[in-house]
Amino acid sequence: MNEIHPTAVVDRRAELGDDISIGPYSIVEAETKIGNNVVIGSHCLVARFTELHDKVQLSHGVVLGTPPQDLKFAGEKTSLIIGQGTVIREYAMLNRGTAESGRTSIGKNCFLMAYTHVAHDCHLGDNIIMANAVNLAGHVEIHDYAILGGLVPVHQFVKIGAHCMIGGGFRVQQDVCPYSLVGGYPLRVVGLNKIGLKRRGFAPQTLETLEKAFKILFFSKMNRSQAVEKIRAELPVSPEINVILDFINDSKRGLVV
Repeated sequence: MNEIHPTAVVDRRAELGDDISIGPYSIVEAETKIGNNVVIGSHCLVARFTELHDKVQLSHGVVLGTPPQDLKFAGEKTSLIIGQGTVIREYAMLNRGTAESGRTSIGKNCFLMAYTHVAHDCHLGDNIIMANAVNLAGHVEIHDYAILGGLVPVHQFVKIGAHCMIGGGFRVQQDVCPYSLVGGYPLRVVGLNKIGLKRRGFAPQTLETLEKAFKILFFSKMNRSQAVEKIRAELPVSPEINVILDFINDSKRGLVV
């Protein structure tokens, strides 16, 4: 059975799953889709064209699916999709997409802490953690298992690689290499996110190979092309090395070094 507080406003055109809880004074607009076992706290807004998959949890004051803060937006039908098991804490605000990609998407089992903001056309993978007051500009892409410390602003069109960790309070203006630990002013690669990778079960041999790749990429005097050539020539082929090389090849804003 669904538990909907008497003060909540749920449009009859919303699609509701089973075992949903909706708290006091929350609003669920038309043309939304709410999965099973979803918890919507008090004073939340789930705006039109928002889709919450199973076991999503919204804390007090969360605002989802409002129109993009983009002057080019012309009222087109776009969406916001939140993946299964994602937790969004107090006063976070996530906008839906624009015509460019059609949607904003958050993957499975993410944890977005209080006051986080995800702008239009951002695409987040699975198991991402964003600490309090992280602010993503439009068109940001974050890959699986990335962690962003509190108060981090991310420039539009930036890509943040898988399994990296960004220290709190640092501005991100360029792409962040997968598996990296970054911080400082200006932002730079401190090294491999070795502790995080160990916690996620990466094998010692894999960590050793990644450390060699990082020394070549970020702590030698070679330029990027030379470093990539040396990695291809000297390091064993592995999925992790391919992830780094593909990320570099696809980067449009340049890498944080």
